[in-house]
Amino acid sequence: MNRYSNIAARLPELARERPDQIAIRCPGRRGPGNGMAAYDVTLDYRQLDARSDAMAAGLSAYGIGRGVRAVVMVRPSPEFFLLMFALFKLGAVPVLVDPGIDKRALKQCLDEAQPQAFIGIALAHVARLALRWAPSATLLVTVGRRLGWGGTTLAALERAGAGTPPMLAATDGEDTAAILFTSGSTGVPKGVVYRHRHFVGQVELLRAAFGMQPGGVDLPTFPPFALFDPALGLTSVIPDMDPTRPAKADPRRLHDAIKRHGVTQLFGSPALMRVLADHGQPLPGVKRVTSAGAPVPPDVVARIRRLLPPDAQFWTPYGATECLPVAVIEGRALENTRAATEGGAGTCVGGVVAPNQVRIIAIDDAPLPDWSQVRELAVGEVGEITVAGPTATDSYFNRPQATAAAKINETLADGSTRVVHRMGDVGYFDAQGQLWFCGRKTQRVETAHGPLYTEQVEPVFNTVAGVARTALVGVGAPGAQVPVLCVELLRGHSDSAALHEALRTKAAVRLPEARLQEFLVHPGFPVDIRHNAKIGREKLAIWAASQREKHA
Repeated sequence: MNRYSNIAARLPELARERPDQIAIRCPGRRGPGNGMAAYDVTLDYRQLDARSDAMAAGLSAYGIGRGVRAVVMVRPSPEFFLLMFALFKLGAVPVLVDPGIDKRALKQCLDEAQPQAFIGIALAHVARLALRWAPSATLLVTVGRRLGWGGTTLAALERAGAGTPPMLAATDGEDTAAILFTSGSTGVPKGVVYRHRHFVGQVELLRAAFGMQPGGVDLPTFPPFALFDPALGLTSVIPDMDPTRPAKADPRRLHDAIKRHGVTQLFGSPALMRVLADHGQPLPGVKRVTSAGAPVPPDVVARIRRLLPPDAQFWTPYGATECLPVAVIEGRALENTRAATEGGAGTCVGGVVAPNQVRIIAIDDAPLPDWSQVRELAVGEVGEITVAGPTATDSYFNRPQATAAAKINETLADGSTRVVHRMGDVGYFDAQGQLWFCGRKTQRVETAHGPLYTEQVEPVFNTVAGVARTALVGVGAPGAQVPVLCVELLRGHSDSAALHEALRTKAAVRLPEARLQEFLVHPGFPVDIRHNAKIGREKLAIWAASQREKHA
């Protein structure tokens, strides 16, 4: 078997090469005095490999084997990582859904996945029974104490599988490795089908793009990203925070973990970056910061860079659940583009990560089954961003219409075919080959005078004194929409005539072609559950329409 045909194949090698290196370090109990986490729950690479082997054997004997879809609803913990690697080793298919999404959407996701197994903490099983989640699941595994819902426990399966020979399913690159649901921040969550080749390609692209080497210490504030750490030979320190609310993270606890465990790199959403930037404490020893999920505001980039050592790097990869990473840009380069961003150019997301092929096509809301139906755009023209490459996924699970809308089949010169992913984002290439992001395709505002794109409009107004952030929405029918700018204020600032005058002046001087004349102050923008960074402009558009009617 090719060792790269299973994302778990690297784990036995690391267990031999660096058996005593800590692979996972979890918060555990709280220490006396300052109440900081003790981080006394650890797994070294030898334990991670051996215990996941035992779990795999126990799960297999219970009936959870190759190709079996298993919902996993387990908090970030040693059991979560052991379980995930056990499932990968089996060739089973873990199904991951953000637990914080709307409960109706969560039920729809679980029903669509049609899982045969449900593995979760006790609270998840209680919810499964009360809300009738995943009725197709007959193989029930509880992480922790099991009550009266039947099935077995993960601990019992691990004990039963102890001492059995190591197992690694002979999966190939086309086998399904996992189903990962999107956050649903711009629509109903969709189950992205990840094949083993996608995970393997992702690890290689991350290694190449950021120069990641075994032995580093990572603080991943978005738990699924921690799954890449063992494949890269890193130590993963799971932060003491609620991963579904990064904007509410306690920066003191993050700094405590960084200092005590020698963190050399950290990953966080723009909301988490703002928490650290506002706290203002230096980040000594951190050599690499990565932020994704939404564009990082220029002021946050500048402030984080000032907190890092001079030789540290701040990376903002561009991509999505369906395809990551697509392009990357380092903080120094991003700061060099700040003036252009605040002048209406969009957000520069950097150079394309090889061997991805990124092309800009004419905006079209209809499905495009074949590349022959596509019109590619020239340098400088705004259109939809498309990607073909090793991490571009092929389909959504049980969502043929969504798959048709997001995927294009392309026939290559040698007669082979590949799937091109439509990012659902709009952007363009500049003359230097840098990719610029201009916003979501579905969130563009189609006025009678032409389209407006959120990331070309909002940064212009985010520089106005007292403004925390803005959101462009359209009211009315596409083609005749009235552009409205929703405004969220910084704490301590209030709505005033002076604020509106400053906004109108900025619109007249910097964006006269937008004909933007309406500004509405909003108490607090709705954001996505995953990163607390993507603005729910669809909800804001409904709110703006009601406000206009109220004051008509």
